[in-house]
Amino acid sequence: MNAPLKVEHLLPELDHTHLDWLEEEAIFILREAVAAFDRPALLFSAGKDSCVVLRLAEKAFKNKGADGRFVGRLPFPLLHVDTGHNFPEVIEFRDRRVAAMGERLAVGHLEDCIKRGTVRLSHPLESRNGHQTVALLEAIAQHRFDVLLGGARRDEEKARAKERIFSHRDSFGQWQPKEQRPELWTLFNTRIKPGEHMRAFPISNWTELDVWLYIARESIPLPSLYFAHNRRVIRRNGLLVALTDVTPARPGETVETASVRFRTVGDMTCTCPVESPAVNAAEIVAETLQATVSERGATRMDDRTCDASMERRKKEGYF
Repeated sequence: MNAPLKVEHLLPELDHTHLDWLEEEAIFILREAVAAFDRPALLFSAGKDSCVVLRLAEKAFKNKGADGRFVGRLPFPLLHVDTGHNFPEVIEFRDRRVAAMGERLAVGHLEDCIKRGTVRLSHPLESRNGHQTVALLEAIAQHRFDVLLGGARRDEEKARAKERIFSHRDSFGQWQPKEQRPELWTLFNTRIKPGEHMRAFPISNWTELDVWLYIARESIPLPSLYFAHNRRVIRRNGLLVALTDVTPARPGETVETASVRFRTVGDMTCTCPVESPAVNAAEIVAETLQATVSERGATRMDDRTCDASMERRKKEGYF
């Protein structure tokens, strides 16, 4: 039997030159969006994809100082939709990262929507993930954003594979997959009517592997839960569920401690970790090369309800 592949065996075989092309394309898209719209914002969940887009935005709009740090301020604020059920490590990282960069952060709180009555939960522990749409659209209306720069990628999920780089949203914030605009020769139709807005996805053509290669190359900081750590979990329906106040053990379930990491982060009620010993980006690259299940397929309970779950949410205005 062949010995298992190790990081040092895999990484030297990878050609990283494609990252330069992906980076150049993403920077071009970011600059096009800022040039075409009056009130842009960058969707920043503190997840790995939004951290990559944030680094790309620094390269697109800031200068590098003699110490290697980026100097200046982005020409737009960051926007986060806080469900109130986010992992504490993510919120702590978000606030620390934004403060260190000196950037502006707008937060749409789902708790505020619940208090206003625009979101009604069937029970206190209901997943708030799908309800983020309401908080997002209310934040867009409040700040009058006309384009949101997001970290969605086409390889994540079937509905996102249908998405254009510049995705039109109507006056209700809805996405219509049959009414998307052609983008031949990288020409983008950015015209919108009053009340409409766009979503722009600079890393549409990236894969999960590309993201981790770029994180490793650029030494991009991430929340600690992206790397292996011991966590109390429950095995449920083929997934690992982190034991939290909003995801307690059910009768008959066994709680165990495992070495896990998160491939994606989101609402605690629907985001699951995977077993892993990987403690840095290079080791995650090696794991990603051998992965047979997409990150959402391996970690997101909300995408398992039906094949059209993501498309339905996107039509309603989801990220």
